[in-house]
Amino acid sequence: MKKELLIGTALVSTLGAASVAEAVTATMSGNHQTGIETESPNSSTADTRSQINDNNFTVSLSETTDGGMTISSSFMLLNEAGGGSSDEDAGFTLTFTDGSKLDLINAGNASGSHAVSIPGSAGAEGLTLTSTNKAPTGLDFAAGSSVYGVEFHTASDFMMDGLKMSFSASTDNGANSSGTYKVDGHIGVGATYVTDMGDTAVTMGFGISETEGAITTTNPSSDEGGVHFGVSAVTGDLTLAVGFADGDSIEETGTAVPDIEVDGEVVKAGIKYVQDDLTFNIGVVSGEAQDGAFGTPGTTNDTVDKVSASVSYAVASGVTAIVGYTDADSTDEGAEDTSDGSAWYIGANMSF
Repeated sequence: MKKELLIGTALVSTLGAASVAEAVTATMSGNHQTGIETESPNSSTADTRSQINDNNFTVSLSETTDGGMTISSSFMLLNEAGGGSSDEDAGFTLTFTDGSKLDLINAGNASGSHAVSIPGSAGAEGLTLTSTNKAPTGLDFAAGSSVYGVEFHTASDFMMDGLKMSFSASTDNGANSSGTYKVDGHIGVGATYVTDMGDTAVTMGFGISETEGAITTTNPSSDEGGVHFGVSAVTGDLTLAVGFADGDSIEETGTAVPDIEVDGEVVKAGIKYVQDDLTFNIGVVSGEAQDGAFGTPGTTNDTVDKVSASVSYAVASGVTAIVGYTDADSTDEGAEDTSDGSAWYIGANMSF
């Protein structure tokens, strides 16, 4: 009996030691944001009011090898109230001792990684425009890639003080997808340069991307890809930023409607000011595009012009109250888009 107890104790001890040796470091973070949004379309349609939830829970995993290289990954649980969806498409990141990083599997596009953040409303005003309006509102709208790729990030001060760059590439089997657009490969380059001008910290971001893809035997008239450039200046509690992007993108509208190609451009500008526990945001967006059936360039314009603003108040540690407002004016295929209008949001965010 004593022998059996000794064997059992040794086995448990061994398993416990193995469990500890094999455990990576795990950290958790996330947020719960909820509020009420009211939309007032310019058409005769009545105003709508709804509760907006944005809940996520992220688990980050990492471990450092004896040589000093860090291996990390993560997964996210999204919006439990919406049915328990999850985001598990992250790959692995290798962080080397010199500060450079290599993303493996679903790495992303290096162009989009360096898009400058432009202030806008911190609220969750939806204001859904007509689905066929494809005017872009983000600087990285033309940065497509496939999940089979890598992205390399240099360490800071690459070649010169303040410069950091990224390079990405992805591929696929080259077989054209039937029914919907499939990315067969991409290459992308991005750069961020940070410098000081007196009391002002200036950040400049740039990116360029080229993507190839097709649907069965049909190619787009212009492959997806484009360029973007942005500048952000921070002086004390004040942030000013502006950005511009131009390019072609492929938009997937669902299985019932064929994919379309978009030739667009967008200009964004914003201001953020922090005063103690209050944060004020104002942003403007102006996008324009011509969209057409896949393989056929568009001939008429879609446009969107948005102005948004918000006030955020830090109620307690990790708790922020938010009031936001957005007004949009848009056209679809050259005609007035009656789904535009204005929207209000009032809510709170709890983060951990």
